[in-house]
Amino acid sequence: MARRVDHYLERLVSADSMTFYKALCEFAEERIEPNYLDWERNHQLIPDNIIEEMGQMGLFGITVAGKYGGQGGNHLDLILMGMALGYHSQSLAITPGAAMSLGAKPLQLFGTDAQKEAHLPDLASGRRMFVFGLSEPGRGSDATNPQVTAKKNGEDWIIKGEKCWSTNAKWSSHVVVHAMTSPNSKPGYRTTCFIVPMDNPSVSYQEMAGKDLWSQSSTGSITFDNVKVSNDSILGKENEGFKVMAQTLNGGRLFIAGMSLASLAFALDKCRTYSQEREQFGVPIGSFQRVQDVIIDMDITLEQGLTWLLDLTDRYDNETLDRESAAKVKIECSRRASDHLTMAMEICGGVSSLDEFGLIRHHRDLFVCRVGEGSNFALKGFATRPLMPDITLQ
Repeated sequence: MARRVDHYLERLVSADSMTFYKALCEFAEERIEPNYLDWERNHQLIPDNIIEEMGQMGLFGITVAGKYGGQGGNHLDLILMGMALGYHSQSLAITPGAAMSLGAKPLQLFGTDAQKEAHLPDLASGRRMFVFGLSEPGRGSDATNPQVTAKKNGEDWIIKGEKCWSTNAKWSSHVVVHAMTSPNSKPGYRTTCFIVPMDNPSVSYQEMAGKDLWSQSSTGSITFDNVKVSNDSILGKENEGFKVMAQTLNGGRLFIAGMSLASLAFALDKCRTYSQEREQFGVPIGSFQRVQDVIIDMDITLEQGLTWLLDLTDRYDNETLDRESAAKVKIECSRRASDHLTMAMEICGGVSSLDEFGLIRHHRDLFVCRVGEGSNFALKGFATRPLMPDITLQ
C-alpha cells in the first residue's frame, strides 16, 4: 500500500523535491528497515557505516552552500529528509537532522568566514559533526540562564560546567557551548556561544545510560573542567548567545514537527493496513465506526499538519518566520501525533506492544518531540505572550 503522506506531499512540493524525498525513502527501505530491529534489540547506536553512507549521500550538508562542499539546499529539503528517514525511525532522522539544524546551522548563521572555512567542508561531508550544548542537569526550559559559565581570563575564557541531553555527542568533533558570561546584564545579553573541540583534554563525554527512546541516537553528557578557549572560539558576538540559540532553535522546531508527522504517517499506514486484514466477529475491524474514526482523525491531522508546516518552512527560508509560529507548529504536531499514536495502538491491540510492529517505537520517540527543543508546556507560555502582551514572565 502506498504511503498516505506521499499523496499529500505530491500536491505540496515540487517534482524535484519529491524526487529527492523518494530517493531517501528508497535508501531507508533498502538499507535501514531490514536491519533496524536488530540494532534496536541489541541496544546498538546507528552503525558507523550507515553514517558514512549518509555522508556520502550529502545528507549532512543539505543546507550548506556549495562553496563549502554542501548541497546548497533549503530548509524544505531538510524537513523532507527528516520525514523520509523518520518514517522508519526518529533516531535515524535526528542524526543528520541535528547535525544540520543544531550543528552546522548556527555556524552558517553566525560564524566568521574563518570559522566557516575551517569547519563547514568537513561538516557537509559528514566527516565531522557539531553538537549543540544547551540543556544542563539543572537547566532545561530555562536555557536562557545556563549554569555553565565562561569567565574572562586575559585574552582567554575559562569554561566550567556540564551539558546533557546532547544529541550526536558520540560522533561530534566540536561542541557549541551556550555559557553564562554576563549574569548581571539584561535578559538576552547574558550568554555567549563558544566552539570547543571535543578532544580538548579538559572536556569529557559519556553516553547517557538508561535512555529508552531515540535508542539508536547518541545522547551524551559533556563536562567542561576549566576549559581554556580564545576569543576566536566565540560564535556570533560576545553576550549575544541567546540570539544564536533562538535562531538555531527556530529551524530545529520545524524539524521536530516534521519528525512528529513522519511518526504519524507510519502509524496511519500501519493501522489502515492492519484494520483491513484483521478480522473480528466475522468482519475486518476497519468495518467498525470507532476504528474508522481513529483512522480518519489521523489522516486529517496529517494533512493539516503538513500544510501548516510546509507553509512555515517556506517562511523560514524567506527569513519571515516568527519564533511563536515555529513554537506553535512544534507543539501541535508533536502533541496531536502522540495522542493519535495512543489510539492507533489501542485499535491494533496487543500486537502494538511488539517491537517488530513498529508502533511502540514511534510512541516512545514522540515523547522526545514533546519535550525536545523546548518543552511544549514551556513553549505554550512563550507563544502566548503576543496574545497577552501585558503579561510577561519575570
